[in-house]
Parts: sequence; structure tokens; C-alpha cells
Amino acid sequence: MSGELFGPIFVPKRFREAVSGRAWLQAMLDAEAALARAGARAGLVGEEEAEAIAACCRAELYDPRVIGERAPAAGNPVPALVKELTARVSGVSEEAARHVHRGATSQDITDTAAMLISREVLGLILSELDALCAACARLAAEHRGTLMPARTLLQQALPTTFGLKAAGWLVAALEARGRLREAREGGLAAQLGGAAGTLASLGEKGPEVLRVYSRELGLPEPVLPWHTARFRIAELGGALALAAGTLHKIALDVILMAQTEVGEVAEPAGEGRGGSSTLPHKRNPILSVTAAANARRVQDLARTLYGALVQEHERAAGAWHAEWETLSDALSLTGGAAAAVREVVEGLQVHPERMRGNLGITEGLILAENVTTLAADRLGRLEAHELVEAACRRVAEGGGTLREELLAEPRLRGALGEEEIDAALDPAHYLGASGRFVDRALEKYRREVQ
Repeated sequence: MSGELFGPIFVPKRFREAVSGRAWLQAMLDAEAALARAGARAGLVGEEEAEAIAACCRAELYDPRVIGERAPAAGNPVPALVKELTARVSGVSEEAARHVHRGATSQDITDTAAMLISREVLGLILSELDALCAACARLAAEHRGTLMPARTLLQQALPTTFGLKAAGWLVAALEARGRLREAREGGLAAQLGGAAGTLASLGEKGPEVLRVYSRELGLPEPVLPWHTARFRIAELGGALALAAGTLHKIALDVILMAQTEVGEVAEPAGEGRGGSSTLPHKRNPILSVTAAANARRVQDLARTLYGALVQEHERAAGAWHAEWETLSDALSLTGGAAAAVREVVEGLQVHPERMRGNLGITEGLILAENVTTLAADRLGRLEAHELVEAACRRVAEGGGTLREELLAEPRLRGALGEEEIDAALDPAHYLGASGRFVDRALEKYRREVQ
């Protein structure tokens, strides 16, 4: 594995630690402790024995690497962990050791650990998205009237504002945030079903143990065990993919706007950040680049989680095993993308003068639609379209500005006049509802977050 070399490039330490082997180990031990206490509440285990087990459920007492190396024989790490846990508990109480892992199967502990890990990492991601939304809202408000070209198919289309672009980022981030909150607050659940999903070894106490077990963990109690009903895992993968895709879109906008020839924004500066080993003049948008790389990987990871929906009977033969690292990676990479894009937007350097300058590089052609619309009221749609199109063609072929060509056309000058043509070629007069849309985005932000 190459995580130590490449991992820090893409994923901050807090996210790497939250899905680390030690974090998984602690989540599994939390499940074992909750199981022991639930057994005690149901009268299957003595209170003292349950607490003796819980006291040994601390990850620092175990070595994830050792447990991982002993896991291949069973195909998952839980049997090796249970063996070490039982040995440690027996040093405290032989009676308590008899009740370690009582009623559970390895998948119960692993799936529950996955839910605990997901809850923790989703909380971290949501914190990043909250900060990102705040930064987008600030940009949208500050640049509500900052003119820039809108681009379709990478070509200048019509005037817009940077505030509206930032408002678009804001609304998309709010929607991604909403899906992740739904997943965290209502899409997780404890897992406890025993060997075949019946909790037969717990007898009539099974449902009670499940209820208390879920409560101990702070996870919703499922209607029934979901060993091969993997909807919640796939849905979580989908929510992560949507969030990652949203972050990728923002990152890509920044990458394109930061191109040397465009120069409308720049990522926040930092010592050594964005440098090139061979081209010292470059300032690469490296945060956005790494966010984009993370997002691409999350899309494929989500496909794996969706593929794992199809499982055999009451226990999967491989699909379940494909989920563990896939889910960890999807969580941490989405977190890495969120952290990177948040940092970009919080410190984004905006160049309004360059945005306005880029609006002028078409020599007025970007306002041709506005001129045509105004002239159509006087000349009719078809004639206005033909005259303006001919003027645009002359500009594109090396003529002067669109203003000059329009004034040189007697029918257009007669219909509109110089003053009206000048007004029609002012990008500030052709922004449509952009300001109102910015306000609506900010209102959504205030309603949902503030």
C-alpha cells in the first residue's frame, strides 16, 4: 500500500485518521462493548461481566496490524479481534470472557463499525461543507454586480456576474450538504442478526438486545438485520458521489478561470504551493486539482458500492467484503475534496478588472443577442437578425468593433440610434435576473444554514 506516500496529498490527516485501521478497530470494540451492555440489560450477562468486557474495548490495547495479519484465515478481522479481546477479558474475569461477542456474527460487528465510522466522517465532511457554503455566500454577496463573461461550451456566451457563479456554487453545495445530512441522520443503522439474521442464539431476548444495542451506540434500530440488504451503504455511496461531483464542478471552474490567458481568479497563495519543479513562473491551482482527482475516484468507488447491492441469500460471497475499504476511501476522499475546495473558496483571489477586460475581447459580439432583441421591435425579427448577424460576421473577419459595424449599417442606426446602440452594448444592462437569483441563493443559505 502507498498511503503514506500519496495519502497526505489528497486527504488531510483528520480524515485519514478517521478511517484508519485504529479507528475501525475502536468502532468494532465500541460495538462489542454495546453488545455486552445490551446483553446485561436483557438479563443474559451480569452487569459486572458486561463492564469487564467494555473496559477491555479500547483500541490502544490492540495492534491493528497484528489483527489484520491474522485476519485472512477468516476473511475479516473480527474473529482475530474477538480472540484477543476474549484473552484480555479472561485475565480480568473468566465468567465475563464467556460472554464476549455473545449472539453476534462477524458481519454484525463490521457493519456496525462501518456505521460508526460513517457517522464520524460525515460529521467532518459536513463541517467542511458548512464553511464552504459560508465562503460561497460571502463571494456571492460581495460580487453580486461584478461583471464577467458566462461561458457555454467553453466559449463566451453572454454577460453574467461572478456573484451569480458563486451563488451557483452555493446552491449546489447546499444541496450536497442536505443529502449528506439525510444520510447521517436517517440513513445509518445498527446491525445485529447473528449467524443467519435470526438472533437464534439469544432466544426470545434477541429483539430486546437489538433495541438496547442500538441505543447504546446512538444508531437507529433497524426493522430487521440487513446483512444482504445493502441499500443504506449504496445510498451513502451515492450521497458521497453527489457531494464529490459538486466539489469537482467548483474546482473545475476555478481551474479554468485561473488559466494564464483567463486570469480571473487565483487560488490562495502559500509557501511552495502550486509551484513547478521546472517552471518557476507557474502558479498551479493545486488544491482544485487534488479535489478533482479525489472526486474522480469517489465516482468509481460509488459504483463499487452500488454493485454490492446484489448479494446472495442471507450472507454475501464477496460483495460485502468489497465494501469495507471502498467505503473508507469514498468517505476520506470526499472529505479531502471538501477540505481542499473549502480552502480554495475561502481564500480565493478574485480579479474583477480581468473579468471585465475579458468581456471586451469579442469587440462587443457578446452583446449581439441584446442588439438583435431591441432591433427586432423596430425592424422585425428576421431583418434584425440578418443585419446584426452580418455585422457580427464582418467583426469576426477582421473588421472593427461591433459598435462600429452597427453604426455603419444605416437601417440599424436609423432604427436604434447611437445612444441606444451604446446602451445595448453595455454588459451591465443585459444581466437579466442575475441579481435576483443571487438574492434567492443567499436566502436559501440563510434559511437552511444560518
